[in-house]
Amino acid sequence: MNWLAELLRRPAIAWSDVLDIAIVSFLIYELLLLIRGTRAVQMALSGGFLLALYFLSQWLQLETVNWVIRNLAAYVVFAIIVLFQSDIRRALAHFGRAPFFRYFDRAEHADETIEELVVAASSLAARCTGAIIVIERQIGLRNYIEGGIPLDATMTYDLLASIFQPASPLHDGAVIVQGDRIAAAACFLPLSVNPKVSRNLGTRHRAALGLTEENDSIAIVVSEETGTISLVLAGDLERGLSADGLRSRLRELLGRRRARVEQEEPRGSLV
Repeated sequence: MNWLAELLRRPAIAWSDVLDIAIVSFLIYELLLLIRGTRAVQMALSGGFLLALYFLSQWLQLETVNWVIRNLAAYVVFAIIVLFQSDIRRALAHFGRAPFFRYFDRAEHADETIEELVVAASSLAARCTGAIIVIERQIGLRNYIEGGIPLDATMTYDLLASIFQPASPLHDGAVIVQGDRIAAAACFLPLSVNPKVSRNLGTRHRAALGLTEENDSIAIVVSEETGTISLVLAGDLERGLSADGLRSRLRELLGRRRARVEQEEPRGSLV
């Protein structure tokens, strides 16, 4: 029973050990979010296979296999840097835009971002220009972003108005917003298959419903036929929002500061 006593005898866990495990877990989680839905997943699986093969060769004393893997390891690192330099740059930029680093200036840019969205939606609605703007929250939309035209530009009313002009090659599709930046335009979204959805709704509304049924994103839809503004969340449609109503709802849903003097507009009826 000595082996059992040795197995159960463990040193005391200090706060530094907990912090160490938490940091490593966070980094692994962020890494998995970054590579999800990209070609890096295949590389990660291949790397895991080679790592398992390395330990297996040690256990089975396969000297030749072990020697080959050990000598290839250094070159694999350089190959990853060369082949995935763009993905590495994007990953570093992603960490730089993480909430921890944006904590101090988040409140400053939050209201500006919401105001740009409200002004753009109101202007497009006044001209009956159809549009769909998707706001990413906790669940990433990388698959849809990579299927569109990447922009990675600061979100402004002028840029949104230019994208959704009927003559623009980017108007056919959705704009995806990450924080205060437009990640991509001309993104195609899955249509809702919910049989309860009204048949009077067009493709934009169905696409917004289909996307928000799958994740926690928010979609702003401007109808091309009526010029009404709708907000879609979790597969629910709020129609007929005014500029003030849209502003209040965005501040509420995005966790921003509420306006002190504005009153929340009545929400639209559910489809």
